[in-house]
Amino acid sequence: MIFPSTMTKSVSIEKKTLLLALTLIPGIGATKIKSITNHLPNLTDILHVDIAELMKIPGIGSSLAQQVYAFLHNSEKRLTAINAAEKQITDLHRYGATLVTILDVEYPPLLLEIYDPPPCLFVRGKIPASQSLGIAVVGTRLASQYGKQSTEKLCQGLVTIGAIIFSGLAYGIDMTAHNVAINNGGITVAVLATGIDTIYTDPKGKIWPKIIEQGALISEEWLGSELLPGKFPKRNRIISGISSGTLVIESDIKGGALITASYALEQNREVFAVPGSIFSRTSRGTNKLIQQGQAKAVMHVDDIIVELWPQFAKKLSENRTLPRDKKDHHLSDLERAIMQILKTEPVHIDTLATLSGIDISTLLVHLFELELKAAIVQLPGQFFQKNYN
Repeated sequence: MIFPSTMTKSVSIEKKTLLLALTLIPGIGATKIKSITNHLPNLTDILHVDIAELMKIPGIGSSLAQQVYAFLHNSEKRLTAINAAEKQITDLHRYGATLVTILDVEYPPLLLEIYDPPPCLFVRGKIPASQSLGIAVVGTRLASQYGKQSTEKLCQGLVTIGAIIFSGLAYGIDMTAHNVAINNGGITVAVLATGIDTIYTDPKGKIWPKIIEQGALISEEWLGSELLPGKFPKRNRIISGISSGTLVIESDIKGGALITASYALEQNREVFAVPGSIFSRTSRGTNKLIQQGQAKAVMHVDDIIVELWPQFAKKLSENRTLPRDKKDHHLSDLERAIMQILKTEPVHIDTLATLSGIDISTLLVHLFELELKAAIVQLPGQFFQKNYN
């Protein structure tokens, strides 16, 4: 029997189960379910309304109304769907997880505003409070050192003002963003394209347990669901929709991060992009966003804050100077000369030796000292670069 009057489950669980079951009806997607919940304040009424009443729901025509009615009044189909939904809710306890639906007060309000909000979110951890500041940080899986350093610098600034970092737990920029938030005591939320029981990008659990401690893993996909390519764009709309704005750090023209940016634009959210070298494939997408006026160019975190949260801009004034300026009084004259040669792009040690006139053996000693002072970073192949973190 489905929801008999003698059931001991609370109404909220009853509605959550029914809402989850509705997602199994063919032809019913996130948009239609949003319309149903808006039209029927008491969701369980859908079990009793006729086809004519179903047709009054925006977006549901005669054909779909008949299909929904037939499904809900076929005892076998309805029972199968309800049982499957109940099993999902029961299995969540195994992962210390919860189900947050569009009927719940803790559902992210920004996400609820989008055209097709996921009816149900599977959550491990805790979704940040509705008044929290949040920004999506996305980018290529093939992140360069420049991309990673940009992510570190900008995410550190965002965490400083208490912003939540939303991303997709993919390799590259996403993973860097999550790590920076965690390492700086911030809150981060990973939106998955799989069920929250399958964290395929971090199978050994190097980062996702910390994300749960300091934020949440969320997904609209059922536990045990198969990972398919089409689920990534679905996931991306959640990343942009749950955030006040989207920051793209390194992406090729056809990168998944640009899909997230396109969703953000459709959702009337701010889009930001870090400009990169015209010779870099992973900057072609971000440069194009800026060139076409679809994204604001970001040089430092203030560029984001003045658009989204101007009241916090003054808090970052102490972080605006470059490391050379902040640490200059700790450097020797020779070290200052080396720092003046180093630019934003990596420089090989042979080039440094030629430009500085210092023999390599002596130069290595000074470079080591500069690394200890966190003024520079060494990259593979004996390349060196200023440390902007």
